Amino acid sequence: MPDLNGMDFVKSLQAPPLVVFTTAYSEYAVEGFKVDAVDYLLKPFGLQDFMRAANRLKVRSEREEARGEKQEASGKKQEAREMKEEDNTIFVKTDYRMVKISIQDIRYIEGMSEYLKLYLDSQPKPIITLLAMKTLEEKLPQNFMRIHRSYIVNLNKVTEVNKNRVILARSTALEGSPTTGDDISLPIGDSYKEQFTRYIETRFLGK
Repeated sequence: MPDLNGMDFVKSLQAPPLVVFTTAYSEYAVEGFKVDAVDYLLKPFGLQDFMRAANRLKVRSEREEARGEKQEASGKKQEAREMKEEDNTIFVKTDYRMVKISIQDIRYIEGMSEYLKLYLDSQPKPIITLLAMKTLEEKLPQNFMRIHRSYIVNLNKVTEVNKNRVILARSTALEGSPTTGDDISLPIGDSYKEQFTRYIETRFLGK
């Protein structure tokens, strides 16, 4: 390379590889380490010097590879977390705007003709959206169950089953809910009682 020496060539690279310099000029040694060279072999060098440089190159290469694998794994975990978060959210239209809702924030859903009321832990008033109950039901995970023609509950929020009613501990954020004392009491419809009873039996401890 008549117009470009090895040092200048390495400096010109945006992502230089691991480099071992071999040269007869000792004054370039400092420059070599400025570009993060693995080693700098000053001619004439022997086999011992060569093996030392080769061993350093091997160690650096393995270290760089391990760092790259760790960063890749970390990136995949972050991507998985973001995908999981997206999988746990839905968007519904209310008051001419699209609102993002965390599915696990939903305590229960009430159907009213063509509209739905979504009662959330985090909000004092339900979100009202024009949507069919069945459409939303198909988007919900297994911990949600329809217990009545007009109600879907988050089973993780259920604290008690009393005869033909499901009790959810009242969230301090909720307003305007059908309540018994401080709790939310929702009816179990005859058409949904068998399915709900099977769910309870799989978790019932006792005689």
